[in-house]
Amino acid sequence: MGRGIAFGRFDDSFSVSSIRAYVAEFISTLIFVFAGVGSAIAYAKLTSGAALDPAGLVAVAVCHGFALFVAVSVGANISGGHVNPAVTFGLAIGGQITILTGIFYWIAQLLGSIVACFLLKYATGGLAIPIHSVASGVGAGEGVVTEIIITFGLVYTVYATAADPKKGSLGTIAPIAIGLIVGANILAAGPFSGGSMNPARSFGPAVLSGDYHNNWIYWVGPHIGWWFGWCHL
Repeated sequence: MGRGIAFGRFDDSFSVSSIRAYVAEFISTLIFVFAGVGSAIAYAKLTSGAALDPAGLVAVAVCHGFALFVAVSVGANISGGHVNPAVTFGLAIGGQITILTGIFYWIAQLLGSIVACFLLKYATGGLAIPIHSVASGVGAGEGVVTEIIITFGLVYTVYATAADPKKGSLGTIAPIAIGLIVGANILAAGPFSGGSMNPARSFGPAVLSGDYHNNWIYWVGPHIGWWFGWCHL
């Protein structure tokens, strides 16, 4: 279950290697959010704003999976390739990183998401940035439960392939597996909760759109999911 929670030292948090890790998290999250949100914007553009149909859902899920595979891969050897505040939270609770490192990772990830959405807003000529929201007929509580369940599945994948010290060397299998489970969970949960699993993925679009309605779902659900996952590992 980890080595226990450690707060960390401020001087270590500002070392060259630590700053490189923060930059890696910023860039990796920017890459993921730009591609993921961009795929949703592209779908809306190509369909003149039509509702997401099954083919569109598959395309968006695949894009998220591929983008996360790349984002985790490019950051893995520098920062660990978290690309997700909930992942960072889980690893801090599990003792793989310090609390201070986790805080700086959070800042980098959230900034990466905001910058990605700002760039999308500019590059698309001011098109609307789609936000995560629960579907019509789905309550906030049901959305939270859905996010808990799918994030719980992500927990097992991350720990089994990337974070467990007993896993051995899995090379590129870890980012592939992480990308696949995220894509699959978006297919399963997208029509209901939006299938976020990632507070940063939901936060940037909320900031750029100015719409924070139900954004709390995508903070509470993933973090509870990670906590449950950590407790059972």
